[in-house]
Amino acid sequence: MSELVSSGLELMAFGMGTVFTFLVLLIFATSLMSKIVNKFVPEPVVVPQAVVTAPTQGADPQLLKVLAAAVKEHRARQK
Repeated sequence: MSELVSSGLELMAFGMGTVFTFLVLLIFATSLMSKIVNKFVPEPVVVPQAVVTAPTQGADPQLLKVLAAAVKEHRARQK
């Protein structure tokens, strides 16, 4: 029985060692790929757009009325 337990422990250690080695290699591989991608394909620079000062500029007045009525109706139903 002792030989069977010993054999099982050896197999367990070998399996866990194999998985651990694979995961370590996977971490190094993904880190290396990330560095390579960042080196050759840098992130684009985002330029912020101008801030609109009034929310009604260019908006359809009828659409604003419909939206206001919908919000009013929703708030009335919530009470």
